Amino acid sequence: MQVPTISVPQSLLRQLIEQHGYKHDIGKVNEELPLLGTDIDACDDEVLDIEIFPDRPDLLSGETLAYAMLNFLHGMPANPDMNVKPSGIKMTVDAALTNVRPIVYGAVVRNVAVPEPEAEAFVKALMDHQEKLHFALGRGRKRASIGVHDLATISPPFHVKAVKKEASFTPLASERSMTLTEILNAHPKGVDYAHLLDGMERYPLIYDSDNKVLSFPPIINGEQTAVTHATKDFFIDVTGWDRRACEAALMLICLQLSQRGGTVESVEVTGCDGEIAVLPVGEGKQHIVPEELLSNLLGITLTDDEIQQAIQRMGGRFEGRQPAPEGAPTDSNRMATASAGTSELVLTLPRWRFDLLHPVDLVEEVAIGHGYEDLGTDVPKATLTGLPRPDHHLRRRLRESMQGLGMVQIQSLTLSNESDQFTNMRWEPQHEITSITNPITVEHTVLRHHLLPGLLKLLATNRHHDLPQSVYELGSVVRNHKNAGRLAFLTAEKSGGFAAVRGRIQALCNDLGVADWSAEALEPGDGPWLAGRAAKVVINGTWVGCFGELDPAVASIYELRVPLNGAEFDLEKLMTVAQDPV
Repeated sequence: MQVPTISVPQSLLRQLIEQHGYKHDIGKVNEELPLLGTDIDACDDEVLDIEIFPDRPDLLSGETLAYAMLNFLHGMPANPDMNVKPSGIKMTVDAALTNVRPIVYGAVVRNVAVPEPEAEAFVKALMDHQEKLHFALGRGRKRASIGVHDLATISPPFHVKAVKKEASFTPLASERSMTLTEILNAHPKGVDYAHLLDGMERYPLIYDSDNKVLSFPPIINGEQTAVTHATKDFFIDVTGWDRRACEAALMLICLQLSQRGGTVESVEVTGCDGEIAVLPVGEGKQHIVPEELLSNLLGITLTDDEIQQAIQRMGGRFEGRQPAPEGAPTDSNRMATASAGTSELVLTLPRWRFDLLHPVDLVEEVAIGHGYEDLGTDVPKATLTGLPRPDHHLRRRLRESMQGLGMVQIQSLTLSNESDQFTNMRWEPQHEITSITNPITVEHTVLRHHLLPGLLKLLATNRHHDLPQSVYELGSVVRNHKNAGRLAFLTAEKSGGFAAVRGRIQALCNDLGVADWSAEALEPGDGPWLAGRAAKVVINGTWVGCFGELDPAVASIYELRVPLNGAEFDLEKLMTVAQDPV
């Protein structure tokens, strides 16, 4: 999975931290910041280059990162609340948008103070933050998309309408008015995100009181409301399908602007369902954690002061303890439920902490804030007897055989997609497919049924390297929603053919102690194999796998132009026919 990265000038971090009276310590950043949810690529006197873990979208800008660093590295008292004032601005959403883009939020930030020499870089960083939130929270703008506008160029109140495709306005990076259809077909952002509006007869447009178009979500903003280096007052719109993602995205843009001196103001939104919401909500969100869950997972009992100090480092506040609710079970077996007679911990953390979904997440926050090094050590109290897996010896012998054939072991992702698993490989699903409910990318939508597609993609990545290349994987697939063991290998070699791969199958059978096996012809088009150059492996009447030359038509999908041969086996079936000498 792609991990967001940011590059922040040390001068910016120094400015943002020292304005609160703390010293920016680059050595301390190098040593302690990774615990917060980052991986440092570079940290010198000039720049901090870091990877942000997917569960910490609140760290994706220099300003929001500095905000978290003040608590975590410097011990500044945490404030999980955002100071929000009413703006008096209203926005209404047409009922017709219920099935188009139902969630619409708004906010205002005034008096952002960025010195002129930094203004251009700040605007670029703001736009960059916006796009990273589109990736991390918005899932490619589907769940949430953000529009940032110069408030001085528009006149509230605002109205979000469902309009026909013929409606037009001048989008960003264009010098002429374009219809919505033209934008989707010709504008770069339209081409990239048109699929989010597939099948819709009407599209959303945000208008001001002068009928000026602010935005065509989730595609592109209007040119007339573009933010410039002179912008001091901002209007932010967030639209989408996921309320938590939209709220977090809205608040994180506001947080970034507030760290540059801006004052956050709320907007009254009348939604497409007629309900009125005043957003953003500044108050932090309360979380309840059973005390026994904290003690059981950490292995120690923390005092109230220790809990307060730990959660404060993470930007939160410890509100105290409360008794388990009436009717609590005597002995709870649920992590989120306290047992009768015990207490619950009440913690408040910022509402933009999108990653906090379960009490276990809060326990992790306390552990990080307290410090893993101070949790102590222990040893198991129960006598444990380790038993090998039933297929342990078979797997060991398979690895030894593959290595003896000069193959390099790899491990690919269990996540795949139906095109790679079935369409491209010409396999029909023979078992129920386990699909991902909310896939992050179109590349990872199902759990794999076969290993060969992963080997193909690896060789495609290495296609510029010298031949021969031989790789294998001994791993799990998921069929009928259950794990199953598989072995696959794939070789790219100029002189390879059916005889070469049959020889490898013969060597594998010899290593497994299988003296009597046969190769039976496969039907043309049954899998990725070249017609007439593939076969089933049958041992004692059991079909245990297939091998052969790959069809160049399949290989070309992955831009591979060299002869390929390989095989894939079912481990459970191999266990029934291969003698285990141990």
